[in-house]
Amino acid sequence: MGTEVLLDAGAVSRCRRRVHLEHDPGKRDVPLAPPDPTAQQRIDDANAHREEILRRLKEATGPDARWVRVPRDLPTSERVRLTEQALAEAVPYVWGALLPADLAAHRRGGVELLIHTGQGYVPVLVVRHRITDRGSGAPTTEMTELDPAKRRRDERRKVRSQPRDQLRLAHLHKMLQTLGHHEGHRALGGVIGLDADVVVWHDLGAATWPNGRSALTEYQARFADRLAIADAAANGDEPLAEPSRVLECRRCPWWPTCEKVLTETRDVSLVVRGEDATELRKAGVSTVDKLAALDPADEPPPMNWTGGTFADAIVLARAWLANLTLVRRVDRVEVSRGDVEVDVDMESFGESGAYLWGSLLTGADIGVEQGYRAFVTWDPLPTTDEARSFAEFWAWLSDVRERTAAAGLTFRAYCYNAMAENRWLFGSVERFGDHPGIPARKEIQSFVDSEEWIDLFRGVTDQFLCSQGKGLKVIAPVAGFSWRDPEAGGEASMSWYRDAVGMDGGPLDETQRERLLRYNEDDVLATHALRTWMSDRAQAEIPYMGDL
Repeated sequence: MGTEVLLDAGAVSRCRRRVHLEHDPGKRDVPLAPPDPTAQQRIDDANAHREEILRRLKEATGPDARWVRVPRDLPTSERVRLTEQALAEAVPYVWGALLPADLAAHRRGGVELLIHTGQGYVPVLVVRHRITDRGSGAPTTEMTELDPAKRRRDERRKVRSQPRDQLRLAHLHKMLQTLGHHEGHRALGGVIGLDADVVVWHDLGAATWPNGRSALTEYQARFADRLAIADAAANGDEPLAEPSRVLECRRCPWWPTCEKVLTETRDVSLVVRGEDATELRKAGVSTVDKLAALDPADEPPPMNWTGGTFADAIVLARAWLANLTLVRRVDRVEVSRGDVEVDVDMESFGESGAYLWGSLLTGADIGVEQGYRAFVTWDPLPTTDEARSFAEFWAWLSDVRERTAAAGLTFRAYCYNAMAENRWLFGSVERFGDHPGIPARKEIQSFVDSEEWIDLFRGVTDQFLCSQGKGLKVIAPVAGFSWRDPEAGGEASMSWYRDAVGMDGGPLDETQRERLLRYNEDDVLATHALRTWMSDRAQAEIPYMGDL
């Protein structure tokens, strides 16, 4: 290698083109996308989470336990020196370790916690996302039990798929191995998640990945690939990774750079994502124009196709060329309607809970005031007052359903992407089942399985091809709806919520409460506008795919 590169653990999970751009000296002055306005808040929340975990762990291990904390605000060289000193002394607990760069293997990295087991160090990540789901089989210890030898099969939890955590642990294991401070007989790592109730222990050498691979073998293959890409970029060689649109693009600072290239070349990934786009290029279908020129009626895919139907991809390409957001894929657009209708939208704060259930009642008069109604708690999440607001929402919804049935009328409730609402419907029962007014799980199950609960996202997916995405903020404007707040969006609402409840000791801002209620009201008005449009006008306004 000429110009040497060092990769952190994140590189193995990062987009290959991004790795190239980050190491290309010719791109150093390229303007990046403005930072995500909520990114700093997520960083601050993660730091606060780590501090709380450290406090609890030190309290649990007792005053006689030896800890070394490596402050993050020190210069890099000093952090490395303190880490090396702690490892040389076999300090049982090292917090905030920054390992010396492995120049030969081109690795750099640090970790929240290193635990000395008597035979070497085991890395433990502290992350702010969930690491388990309901189920069984996860190897865990209590959160304050840091001895991996005491891990047991957890009958209440299964491991949630978080590949990045395991790949990061593999990266750290390899670095510890180079330093001679790893456990020689196994490759083990732990993770403490958002719930902070257990440590999940991963055997990095076990065949837990697809096709019998282990986290270590997967890591080594990915690292070798990313290292080759970075080396080529740093030394001006032929690029090993070209731009291609993937999910990561939505938040990538390099997206403006890639978008310009992709749009100029009319790259096929603008309408086809992931491996399908890669395989199409290999088959010579590299542009949207070439894809659109194929015959959707009898054209077989030139490769193993994974995303929907190949005919749909051809029509999407034609829609993109015609600047159409939607194309009708059915002869007649239909949406189930009722005499009494309720639009529902839930607002949550990350993984902490659902603080607001908004509803819009329209249709026949059943003796309940029509219009928008919010069921909300302004106690900062997590809070048991969430049980009270959810119980009130469920009681109101049940009353509307019962009155509708008693009047001999039909009832329908609508949301956009039921996955989110269903998660917190069931989650509220699981967390607050002993509180007054909380329904039984079977009552929730009966409702979500019934014809009364309509997911408009599914209706859009089944009946339209969407060239610009399927989010409500994309689809509802086609129906003529617009949000009153120009900054309306899920990410922005996280910041509004913090101010609305005075989180972290800050001043309580009543105007942000009003803003959240207005945003939530617009969301239910949007689903109302969308389904009305689907019933009345979509048929005439959206071209049929067969006509493109």
